Amino acid sequence: MNAPHTVVVGAGHAGLAASHFLTAHAIDHVVLERGEVANSWRTERWDSLRLLTPNWQTRLPGQAYDGPDPDGYMTAGEVAAFIGRFAVGAPVVTGAEVTSIRRDDDGYRIVSGQGAFTSRSVILAGGACNLPVVPAFSTAVPSPVHQVTPLGYRGPGSLPDGGVLVVGGSATGVQIAAELRRAGRHVVLSTGEHVRLPRLHRGRDVLWWMDAAGVWDQRYDEVDDLTRARRLPSPQLAGTPERATLDLNTLLGLGVEVVGRWATVRDGWALFSGGLRNVCSLADLKMKRLLATFDAWAGVTDPPVEVEPTRVPATPRLRLDLGGGEIGTVVWATGFRPDYRWLDVPVLDEKGRLRHEGGVVTGSPGLYALGLPLLRRRRSTFISGIEDDAAAIVAHLAAQPVRLR
Repeated sequence: MNAPHTVVVGAGHAGLAASHFLTAHAIDHVVLERGEVANSWRTERWDSLRLLTPNWQTRLPGQAYDGPDPDGYMTAGEVAAFIGRFAVGAPVVTGAEVTSIRRDDDGYRIVSGQGAFTSRSVILAGGACNLPVVPAFSTAVPSPVHQVTPLGYRGPGSLPDGGVLVVGGSATGVQIAAELRRAGRHVVLSTGEHVRLPRLHRGRDVLWWMDAAGVWDQRYDEVDDLTRARRLPSPQLAGTPERATLDLNTLLGLGVEVVGRWATVRDGWALFSGGLRNVCSLADLKMKRLLATFDAWAGVTDPPVEVEPTRVPATPRLRLDLGGGEIGTVVWATGFRPDYRWLDVPVLDEKGRLRHEGGVVTGSPGLYALGLPLLRRRRSTFISGIEDDAAAIVAHLAAQPVRLR
């Protein structure tokens, strides 16, 4: 049986960043990966997807973007290649899907597709987007309607003919809705709470402002409602060569019909919430407050940038006949969650979320996590945020007393 000091689960950017710092601390370790390096970027992204962050913000420890388009946005293939270069020399074992982790004396026993390992510590770095979150009432959708999640969506041609109901107003939902509409599909977008942002503010990428103004540096222990903050949808952004804004107004201009949050299915009808105007007004208000924060940080004395309020339809429809032929496909862009089905350690709360304090798992010494939303800072969600998180987690791990087996 293999017995490294530390086992890292996942060879994406988070797991490889952990490996980088484990090597710097001279800690013997192995990185177990279910597929290939950057597997999710290679196999679970739709064809047109690009990063939300500009290329100059895409960085890993000791590796930064050095191409000709710093203000552009990487494709999924380019991200996979970027992570692949970072993986060179790392002790990665591919095809090693983990099927069990449990306590073993003073450490852990890890069972994988490439054998069993024992270790004093484990870093869970498989990411937060392993399993799509789909509401239970999806089972009541009439069977002729095709259902798919973003993990199975590749492009308009991958869906059956007919209209599409996209559910979710995150970056994923608005990007897929826009792509389908531009391909000539009839598209209805159902959205609840969402985060609206312009692509550019005063000529700079809005994520430049998030970075420079220190918004991304806010720590998890400085956030008032951490549970809620960790569950916020990704902002309505898209990485396009035109650096164009993609929000509900953009979709309405394309001809997408916008309705409220999908509440349930009754007798073959999709029923939507009547609160669309309220959630849009709240998103508009929060965006204006954030832009004002940027201006205050920069000392801007010019009048605020005028942003058109969301053009909420006067009477958005409240129900849709799923059996009437208008909709042939439902795309569930309703979020993701980590996959902990193989974690045989009592560290999950009643909703299946990992209990941790800034990535140090509560109640099981030697168990850590990386790559989760707002793990240690608001930037934790993005590739550029992993360096500080991984450095802190490995420093904590390295400071623990050596235990004899």
